[in-house]
Amino acid sequence: MDKNDYIFGRRAVMEAISAGKNIDKVLVRKDLSGELASELLSMIKEYDIVMQRVPVERINRITMKNHQGVVALLSPVAYQKLDNILPSLYEEGNVGLIVVLDGLTDTRNFGAIGRTADCAGVDAIVIPERGSVSLTPDAVKTSAGGLFYVPVCRERDVAGAVRKLKEYGYRIIGASEKGAELYTRPDYTVPVAIVMGAEDTGISPEALRLCDDFAAIPMLGNIGSLNVSVAAGVLLYEAVRQRFEAGMRPE
Repeated sequence: MDKNDYIFGRRAVMEAISAGKNIDKVLVRKDLSGELASELLSMIKEYDIVMQRVPVERINRITMKNHQGVVALLSPVAYQKLDNILPSLYEEGNVGLIVVLDGLTDTRNFGAIGRTADCAGVDAIVIPERGSVSLTPDAVKTSAGGLFYVPVCRERDVAGAVRKLKEYGYRIIGASEKGAELYTRPDYTVPVAIVMGAEDTGISPEALRLCDDFAAIPMLGNIGSLNVSVAAGVLLYEAVRQRFEAGMRPE
């Protein structure tokens, strides 16, 4: 990890939080205690920053300098919130196109999806706070800069984010073979959120129950599934195709 990708030390991390640095998460030694540690933990909670309690060995793998049991991993891009994105899209009359990544863990797949999302005119990408990819420098690099242009909303959980989308009138299309129809059949000309599941387990049961449609991509060879970033590209460009045919080209 490049030394510009993190900040270490209790006081230094507190100063970074106060200065409004884009922090992906803070790693805190499991047994960290003391007055300054308590002040740091209060700041992390106040600023709604993701924190992980980890063994000191995890922090030592990042830096062996005097980290004092605390390392803040930086993000090259600031996270957004659906609560800010959705009202703006609604007020502008934008027929939104949103990608929800449910438990994706491969940084390269995230970057590839971010690149395609920018090319396809996606309005936002949603990821959960925990058990998921995040906006690391590697992800941005893999996206060829696409993640600089597509807002990434980090929400507490995917099911809650999907419910929020449904409240704003979004049709939820899950990329799943479970009871699915051909991916070209759902209507993508309305506000749509496409849910892509984790590489190994697919969409979580909670999110599956909230989907309005399930889209399946035919598998004609010997391998049973596409890479998730490729599958996302297929579905996104079906949305682009339908919208272009409906005269919904961007100005």
